[in-house]
Amino acid sequence: MNQKDGATGPAGEGEDFAASRTARPPKPVVPPTAGLPQVPPPVPPNIPLPDMPPPPPSRQPRRIGPIVLKTVFVLVLVGVVGSLIWLALWLSENARNSGDSGSNAAGVMEISPTAPASPLPLPRDGVPPADFQLGDCFKDFDPEALKSSVVACDTGHSAQLVAIYRYPSGDSYPGAETLKAKALEACQAAKLAPAANDFTLNFQRAYPSTTSWESGDRRVDCYVTSPGGNVITASVLP
Repeated sequence: MNQKDGATGPAGEGEDFAASRTARPPKPVVPPTAGLPQVPPPVPPNIPLPDMPPPPPSRQPRRIGPIVLKTVFVLVLVGVVGSLIWLALWLSENARNSGDSGSNAAGVMEISPTAPASPLPLPRDGVPPADFQLGDCFKDFDPEALKSSVVACDTGHSAQLVAIYRYPSGDSYPGAETLKAKALEACQAAKLAPAANDFTLNFQRAYPSTTSWESGDRRVDCYVTSPGGNVITASVLP
């Protein structure tokens, strides 16, 4: 009796088994899910985590706005101060240069003797106006004379030099009217002693001509004079 390979039972069952294996459809790769109820995934149980250190605070960016503003303010302030210092130095230098040239320098007003008037032995005759000193007393005084006689003030005299204004050496000739006004200013600035009340006195002005100015004469003089002649017997300056 011939048996087929792989048969373990009756011939009919063996063939049926073989036939059923060949007729079985292929297994699907992915199981079908259409029409099936959606089951949510299981929720994991709440498992306590071990204590963890808190996260470090986030680093804040540096505030550089106020620092920049302060720096700019300081730089501007330094620049302004430096400019002011430079301007002051420049003005000072210009003023000094102007003073050296004599164009804008101020003159000097003398109303109080700083030294004894004419310390040399008196009387002295033939003294030119350029050598007159504040406080000198003159006999037979003529303001237009080229020379005068200087005497002691406690002897009879007709005039005394009580104020002087000196123009800078570099100034140009200002004109007669300007010189007259400056001489009047010198007379008004003069300070007289109480002895001046003992005599009848007038103010007399003297100023340089264009010729004497060109020769270096820069002084404007104010005198007190007596219309009665050599009747003043004391100094009228304090």
